[in-house]
Amino acid sequence: MENSEKLKQIVKEKYSEIALQTKQQNETSCCGAGNSCGVDYTIFSEDYSKLEGYDPNADLGLGCGLPTEFALIKKGDVVIDLGSGAGNDCFVARAIAGETGKIIGIDMTEAMINKARENADKLGFNNVEFRLGEIEKMPLTSNVADVVVSNCVLNLVPNKVNAFKEIYRVLKPGGHFSISDVVLIGELPDGLKQDAEMYAGCVSGAIQKSEYLNIIKESGFENSTVQKDKAISIPDELLKNYLSGKELADYKNGVFGIFSITVYADKPKVQSCCTPGSGCC
Repeated sequence: MENSEKLKQIVKEKYSEIALQTKQQNETSCCGAGNSCGVDYTIFSEDYSKLEGYDPNADLGLGCGLPTEFALIKKGDVVIDLGSGAGNDCFVARAIAGETGKIIGIDMTEAMINKARENADKLGFNNVEFRLGEIEKMPLTSNVADVVVSNCVLNLVPNKVNAFKEIYRVLKPGGHFSISDVVLIGELPDGLKQDAEMYAGCVSGAIQKSEYLNIIKESGFENSTVQKDKAISIPDELLKNYLSGKELADYKNGVFGIFSITVYADKPKVQSCCTPGSGCC
């Protein structure tokens, strides 16, 4: 528990710094925040600029996919974005859900919440709101969302089992999620695992792809599908900070790898008498 809280604090501190910068600053500074060499927080990001609802002010380049593209959002849907940052995915989701929809962003970093609210105010959106809270204990009632999206955030959550239990809880029966995240194949070297900077930079908090998908299944979801799967290419100059020569060679030879996946799954329409987290299973 103590270690989990320490890791959460690291993430809060780093992303509070990033919230005060633009995407351009994150890309041109040595590591994304603070101008001290370490982690490039934009290394996983994809191009949002052609998507309807895109707001450059809300794009800090922190994602690892485009989950809203795969989320099957409909007009009028209630959409929850986990780790909503400056509001990027929320505003894209709103463009799909329309004025009759409702978008709720959850983030544990106060600076990000403030930035997202400022962006929403500038855009004049009255059906997009942002709440301060943790994914493992969301400030939401149960069975409220049609769709949950998240972009490169759950890998930062220490207890992923609790995170997916919460996603299950807040989704309506028959609702679904589309989540982009970072996962691993093969054993990550200790140099990456133990470095707090790399944890906040989205790598060392990641778990094995097979374990990630199993957590989804064990949480009670159905029809789990990997919608997109791509290898992350990390520059040698960054990897050399964390890997030995042999480890770097193993990485290049595919002994282990870092991947961005986008995963879809449904919450069953009909709930059994024993739901995940109820204590009866």
